[in-house]
Amino acid sequence: MAGEQKSKAKMEQAKGKAKEAIGRTVGNERMEAEGRADQAKGDARQVKEKTKDVFKH
Repeated sequence: MAGEQKSKAKMEQAKGKAKEAIGRTVGNERMEAEGRADQAKGDARQVKEKTKDVFKH
């Protein structure tokens, strides 16, 4: 389960980076902001999983 959540976090981060880059390229500020939000969501999920790992060991 934890591995699944970690991979989901990485996917969200990658999707966010791509979306932000595309938004910047085409000049779409909304898409760029959504990309940053997706990255933040992925970062938060990753921190949560790392915290769970720390308390597990």
